Amino acid sequence: MLIIGIAGGTGSGKTTVVHQIMNELPETEVGIISQDSYYKETHNLSFDERSLINFDHPRAIDFELLVAHLKELKEGKNINQPVYSFVTHNRTDDTVFTNPRKVMIVEGILILANPELRDLFDVKIYVHADSDERLIRRLKRDIAERGRDMNEVLNRYQNTLKPMHEQFIEPTKAFADIIIPNDKYNTVAIDVVRAVINQRIL
Repeated sequence: MLIIGIAGGTGSGKTTVVHQIMNELPETEVGIISQDSYYKETHNLSFDERSLINFDHPRAIDFELLVAHLKELKEGKNINQPVYSFVTHNRTDDTVFTNPRKVMIVEGILILANPELRDLFDVKIYVHADSDERLIRRLKRDIAERGRDMNEVLNRYQNTLKPMHEQFIEPTKAFADIIIPNDKYNTVAIDVVRAVINQRIL
């Protein structure tokens, strides 16, 4: 199994890169795991308390479960991925049944920040985007998809996202094998990644 880690700041275009990579690959051979599914369970907290969690800090991620699940997939076992709700700031009771594939893509802002997880990746990718561009994308997404208002998004960006990006996310660029600038459609980098995958699954 080839495991590819795709990191980058919020709104950097990681999801777009994932879709571009998968575009010409057989769907049955490639699976995706999102770090967002692995936020820690917080049923012991009230909604207001959960709203105050710093979701951009490595502490918010259940890396232990994510690492365990990847190892199980590598051993040919099936897993049940958790499902996370950004509306309630908590895991739901649902899970996603996931079976091993020839290629697993793991994407998320903090996936290169954890050494044990990093060691499981065969290819490490960092998607870089200008901070203004990332803020605009985050604003549009959180208002449209996560029921937030503009002030809430801007406050979170200023007080949490920006400092966390500078402290925990941007430095992980140093661990990347490939850095994809997302200010334009970068066909060369995408083609290189596709070629590596094709070699493994053909």
